[in-house]
Amino acid sequence: MTLLAHGADTLTRDALAVLQPGFEGTTAPAWLLRQVGEGLTAVGLFGRNIASPGQLAALTAQLRAERDDVLVAIDEEGGDVTRLEVRGGSSFPGNLALGAVDDTGLTRDVARELGRRLAECGVNLNWAPSADVNSNPDNPVIGVRSFGADTRLAARHTAAYVEGLQAAGVAACTKHFPGHGDTNVDSHHALPRIDADLDTLAARELVPFKAAIAAGTKAVMSAHILVPALDPTRPATLSPQILTGLLRKELGYEGLIVTDGMEMNAIAGTYGIERGSVLAIAAGADAICVGGGLADEATVLRLRDALVAAVREGALPAERLADAAARVRELASWTRQARAAAAPGAPQEGSAPGIGLAAARRALVITGTAEPVTAPYVATLAPVANIAVGDETPWGVAAELAALVPGTASGVFPEGATAADVLAAAGERTVVMVVRDAHRHPWMAQALEALVEARPETVVVEMGVPRAEPRGALHIATHGASRVCGRAAAELIAGT
Repeated sequence: MTLLAHGADTLTRDALAVLQPGFEGTTAPAWLLRQVGEGLTAVGLFGRNIASPGQLAALTAQLRAERDDVLVAIDEEGGDVTRLEVRGGSSFPGNLALGAVDDTGLTRDVARELGRRLAECGVNLNWAPSADVNSNPDNPVIGVRSFGADTRLAARHTAAYVEGLQAAGVAACTKHFPGHGDTNVDSHHALPRIDADLDTLAARELVPFKAAIAAGTKAVMSAHILVPALDPTRPATLSPQILTGLLRKELGYEGLIVTDGMEMNAIAGTYGIERGSVLAIAAGADAICVGGGLADEATVLRLRDALVAAVREGALPAERLADAAARVRELASWTRQARAAAAPGAPQEGSAPGIGLAAARRALVITGTAEPVTAPYVATLAPVANIAVGDETPWGVAAELAALVPGTASGVFPEGATAADVLAAAGERTVVMVVRDAHRHPWMAQALEALVEARPETVVVEMGVPRAEPRGALHIATHGASRVCGRAAAELIAGT
């Protein structure tokens, strides 16, 4: 018998309702089903929870058997950040590739097809798109997750993505408010800071979020960043000035405000997740995202109890917690209605299963020419992946090129590798050098320059943000490292 059946108090149910926890495994554990029955209204999914579309559909059906309107959330940006296809790479290019094409109709159709696939599996809240303007090319965590460095381009594609995703019955969660693009620190590790003035923020960071709000985004995710021009003391996730004053009052946003992962070190390492969660709800957030690294019942109970205690001690108004819980339930109700209206079992008009590869082909920017290669050596210079992308998802062109060109050989070269290392492994073969954000990694840029000098016929594939001068006989910028971006580049190299 659940706590709810015993007449659990409203305060406890509200505290559970605002949490978005994760869990381990590919089936719902007993503790999670129990908490859903007692008032938990949302669950977050990660790569560890997904083995196949069929398994995912069975998992979400488990959850809905306990509560029909449960929010099942996922961080599925497509491109480099994928959970749905974490083991093989995404069937969709990411935001930078879509921005490079700059066809809002294509972006809308890609998002709709991605949303259709999520809806088929029972997922109804996507922590996407990233509306961040990647104004700092050295940004270690946004990069290809952004539509680009142009504010107006980012705004129109953010709106198109929101419209496409929600047309499939999946709620969009536009992130990372008020904008994470001008940072050089990853908030998974520390607290980033943006020192732009108010005029710059209004003209750059806020424009895509205004577009998302106008497009009807159902959720907005806060960023764990310090923006002194808006609040000199607290990061956005914990700031009443930013969440309530700016997002709610100035921008007029009425939907759900979700925090970024509270276990990220920008919050957990400075405030702690319990205090941070209380401060976030008090500041105006409605839902606490936690579970990327903390995925057990003890975490849920700790956060629930921290919120209840804060209300009882007067640190958090009961009305604020009740309002947050009501917004969560309102979105849950919308997703149930949208799921029925969108009929996710059938492809939507304008979408197609092959739209991701078609988009990736259009996103290629090619410099130079080269004859189709025979028996090439693919050398992948691999930087350490950021946590948002993860290191479990394969990337590059080696596997795709090997499927097209017999005799292809390959090797992965970690940080610190040199051109001599690559040449020793390649022998006399033509080298296909694959890099990712070469401009951010001096060792990679040095190896690339030396290799091209020694072997001018080298083919270079840049799968990150293409900032460095094109090099090699053929230089291909894919604007992302998803599987379909690798496939599109491989087709070009193979001459198919």
